[in-house]
Amino acid sequence: MTRHAPGNDAPAAQGAPVFDRRQILGAGGRAALAAGGWGSLSLAGCEPPVRQRQVKVGILHSQTGTMAISETSLRDVELFAIDEINAAGGVLGREIVPVVENPRSRFDDLFPKKARKLLVEDQVAAIFGCWTSSSRKAVLPVLERVNGLLFYPLQYEGNESSRNVVYAGSAPNQQILPAVDWLLSDAGGSKRRFYLLGSDYVFPWTANYVVAKYLEQRHPEAAVVGKQYLPLGCQDFAAAVAAIQAAEPDVILSTLNGDSNVYFYNELAAQQVTADKLPVMATSVGEDELRGLLPEVVEGHLAAWHYFQTIDTEANRLFVRDFRQEHGEDRVLDDPMESAYAAVHLWKAAVEKAGRFEVDAVRAAFAAGVEFAAPGGTIRVDPKTQHCFKRCRIGRIRGDRQFDVVHASPESIAPDPYPAEAFPGWSCDWTLGGVSAGEPVVIRR
Repeated sequence: MTRHAPGNDAPAAQGAPVFDRRQILGAGGRAALAAGGWGSLSLAGCEPPVRQRQVKVGILHSQTGTMAISETSLRDVELFAIDEINAAGGVLGREIVPVVENPRSRFDDLFPKKARKLLVEDQVAAIFGCWTSSSRKAVLPVLERVNGLLFYPLQYEGNESSRNVVYAGSAPNQQILPAVDWLLSDAGGSKRRFYLLGSDYVFPWTANYVVAKYLEQRHPEAAVVGKQYLPLGCQDFAAAVAAIQAAEPDVILSTLNGDSNVYFYNELAAQQVTADKLPVMATSVGEDELRGLLPEVVEGHLAAWHYFQTIDTEANRLFVRDFRQEHGEDRVLDDPMESAYAAVHLWKAAVEKAGRFEVDAVRAAFAAGVEFAAPGGTIRVDPKTQHCFKRCRIGRIRGDRQFDVVHASPESIAPDPYPAEAFPGWSCDWTLGGVSAGEPVVIRR
């Protein structure tokens, strides 16, 4: 099957080999993937010339545990992007060979262990991986110690900049704060009483700190009327929903992650909390997570992202069509998947600009400017922060568990990992040396 890669209309270089992972590795490779990953697939017996025409990359996403509901699809779409690139001739004439590891939603031990294996033993050129900020922060010391490069596809809480990470998702000023502004506006219902509900780890803690500081300084007419954290994997939300109702908010800002979202929305419906009475604005729920919920449970609730599957462009229609042809018509695309897909293509573009695979050369290419025409719109890496320019879109869940886009920023928003309201004096500019520290910031639950 021939697929069209959005933003990559140029034919393969004359004489360059055209690779197809499925043809080269055949049924044995697909069986290895189904059994738990390409990491177990031996390449022993390949002749040196073949190895010289390959480059390995790491895929580091949980395929079991509480985060599997979200991360498995990131693995799928990254392999999909690799297939596209290989079918078009690879990168610098080399076939990309993915080495897939399953850290099993174990953030403190398996994520750094698997990252070290990929970088030191497998000697991958880059890693595409992680979902939670806990996993990213666990991997970060390994990346910095051995000078590895991680492409992180998720929107996140900010308050971080590393030369060893390309942040392909949205920063707070590109997702969470525009969502707050929209909720405060007439179009968003003029909300004033915010309840902050999140999973009990660093992303929700920091995101809620940013929101509270932003409301305090920019919108004193609004207030946080309650805040609550539940463990990742939590399944019992009866008391949490009762506490939310007792606080009488007019909107819930949710930073819940993983399969807990299924139980949360079901409990809202069980206690007859509907979107017209008390809407949820989710920052970590997309089309993929909604597949496990009945439409009547989630219809009318909101989410803030850069990408929705319903974006009506030719590039996006091709993206959705081709992914479904590969993985099944029941599959859906969401923002983290689009971001993960784009990250692979951004790496390819940077390698080709550098003319080399080494991390320092690729990083220098990003500093010179790299972009990709992604399905949700062109994504450009900011040389100052190694974050991406992104648009903010607000979607309302429909009866088919897709989203109607009810708001979109007029243009891409420059990333700011250190919003001034929350991190006064902090900034990042790698073109001028890196992070400038401001006042110390202590973030508590």
